[in-house]
Amino acid sequence: MTTSTGIDPTVPPSGTGCVECDAVGGWWFHLRRCAQCGHIACCDDSPAKHATAHARSTGHPVIRSFEPGESWFWNYDTSELYESGPGLAPPASHPADQPTPGPAGRVPANWAETLR
Repeated sequence: MTTSTGIDPTVPPSGTGCVECDAVGGWWFHLRRCAQCGHIACCDDSPAKHATAHARSTGHPVIRSFEPGESWFWNYDTSELYESGPGLAPPASHPADQPTPGPAGRVPANWAETLR
């Protein structure tokens, strides 16, 4: 993976949760970080799929997992998965005490059924 396209390792993440879900009181399954601008958004298994929407609306093609212990990247333009890549500005994930799915208090009791 090259750092020349879609990745800015100096930009910190936009926060600890999905920006759009937080704005409307929503919830997410897993979080993704835009490798270009740091925008934190929810994954495609989440109800709102904000990470994909962000990539489409901005043209920022590369995301990185924002889950503790995960360092993989995904390129929307090429549909390629990279097990690792360049280091990005910290933090590398949401806080370890933040539940998955999250955030605490907003996840419905039947969350697993809603993802089917």
